[in-house]
Amino acid sequence: QVQLVESGGGLVQAGGSLRLACAASGIIFSINRMGWYRQAPGKQRELVAGITGGSSTNYADSVKGRFTFSRDNAKNTVYLQMNSLKPEDTAVYYCNADIQFSPYAHRDYWGQGTQVTVSS
Repeated sequence: QVQLVESGGGLVQAGGSLRLACAASGIIFSINRMGWYRQAPGKQRELVAGITGGSSTNYADSVKGRFTFSRDNAKNTVYLQMNSLKPEDTAVYYCNADIQFSPYAHRDYWGQGTQVTVSS
């Protein structure tokens, strides 16, 4: 079984910074895709930033230039450095990963979510 454990959320004033981390643990053959999503109250869950395959990183237009996605392959961990935070960044942030747990099988996993609240 695979678990995604998130950390780093909290309350911050507008203009501040937070760093989220997501560590994958368990039986992991390889990681096909890993990224961050967020869901604000009354809104659909949306991709914030993520990496697919080798090194292609995608960002939502609303966070480009403010958020930076990074990964530590040795630790099966991804990070989201969030700078210049705005009240509209307030949401529950979820880690998502498509993990190969054998050479022939993979599955999509979600973390439990971490709350990010940006006050004005």
